[in-house]
Amino acid sequence: MKKIDYINRIDGITSLTLEDHVQLKQVTEKYDFRSNDYYLSLIDWSDPLDPIRQMIIPDIGELQEWGKFDPSNESNYTIIPGLQQKYSSTALLLVSNVCGGICRYCFRKRIFIRKETDILKDLPAALNYISEHKEITNVLLTGGDPLMLTTNKLENIIKQLFNIPHISIVRIGTKLLSFNPYRILDDKSFLEMLRKYNCKDRKIYIMSHFSHINEVTDVAIDAVEQLLKTGVMILNQTPIIKGVNDSSAVLSGLFQKLSCIGIAPYYLFQCRPSLGNKCYAVTIERAYRIFEGAKELLSGLAKRARFVLSHSTGKLEIIGLTDKHIYFKYFRAADVQNSGQFMAFKRNPKAYWFDDYTEVVEDSHPFQQKMMPLNNEASIIS
Repeated sequence: MKKIDYINRIDGITSLTLEDHVQLKQVTEKYDFRSNDYYLSLIDWSDPLDPIRQMIIPDIGELQEWGKFDPSNESNYTIIPGLQQKYSSTALLLVSNVCGGICRYCFRKRIFIRKETDILKDLPAALNYISEHKEITNVLLTGGDPLMLTTNKLENIIKQLFNIPHISIVRIGTKLLSFNPYRILDDKSFLEMLRKYNCKDRKIYIMSHFSHINEVTDVAIDAVEQLLKTGVMILNQTPIIKGVNDSSAVLSGLFQKLSCIGIAPYYLFQCRPSLGNKCYAVTIERAYRIFEGAKELLSGLAKRARFVLSHSTGKLEIIGLTDKHIYFKYFRAADVQNSGQFMAFKRNPKAYWFDDYTEVVEDSHPFQQKMMPLNNEASIIS
C-alpha cells in the first residue's frame, strides 16, 4: 500500500525558495493550501511555468481583488446546508469539506474558509427531501472531494440513495484520480462497493477532473482501468485555466489521451469568477477559440466535450462566435422557461463571465430570474 503524505503548509515544500515561502505565505493566510507528496512529485521544479505547479502552488496574483465568494449563487438553491437543487432532476450533496489538494482556481473556496457552514450534516433530512421529490432522478456527490471519505461512509450514502426508487444515477465528483490515484488502487473495498451498486438499470458515474495530460500518469491510468472494470462510467470535466490548458494543442492532447484510456470528455468549464481567480481565468471569447481549435485536431470520440459556463441561472453552452456576435444556449436552466433558449449578444473580448454581456435582475425567488440585455444590440431568439 502506497503511503501518501499530505502537506498543509507552504513552508513544508522544500523545492520552493525562502523568498517564495515569504511571498506565498500572504496568499495562504487568505486562501488555504493543501497538496500531497504524490502530486507534488509530478512538478518539474526547474520550470516556473510547469502546469502542475500552476494548479497547486499559490500565486501572488490571487491577492488581486476580483470575483465573488459564491460566484454561481449556490446559496439560492440550497435547501438545507449541504443539499442543493438547482435543476428539477438533479440534487447535489456536499458531503466533504476536504480535498486531496486545493486547486488554486477552486470556485468553492468558501468551504475551506467556512469549514462547517455549507457541508451536509443532516443526511436523514437530505434523504427525506430527495424521497419526497420524485422528479429527482440523479444525485451528485461533491464537496470537497467525496473520495476523501472512508469507503464505509461513502457506501452508507450511496446505499440509502439507491434505496429511493426514483434514484437511478449517483455521480461522484472527484479529483483524486489526479491528486492521489492510490486511493482507488489501494482500497479494494471501494472497488467492491462500486460493483455492488452498479446494475443494468442503476449506475454510478465517476466525474473525474483531469486538467492537463501531465496528470494522466501510469498510476492514474491503472486506477482508471480498475474503476472501469467495476462497471462505472467515467466522464471528465475541467475548467480552462490560464497557463495550464489554454492552448488548442494542450487541450486536444488531454481530450485525446482521456478518450484512449476510456474517459469521455464531458465539460470544459469557463473558470468561475470566484475570489482570487483572476490570474487563472481566460476570457470567454479566447477560450471559445481555443476550444474550437482543439476540436479541429480530434476525432469525434475525443471531442464530445461541451464548452459551458455554470451561471447562477443555469448551465450556458457557448455555441458560436462571429465577427460581431457571440451565441449562448441554456443547456440546463434553473427556470424551465429558459430551457433551450438561444441568445445572441454583441461581442465583448474582455468578458470573463456571462454577466459581462448581460445583467441579471434578481427576483425574490431564484427560479424567476430574468436575463436583461445590456444594450440594444443584444437579442434573444425564442
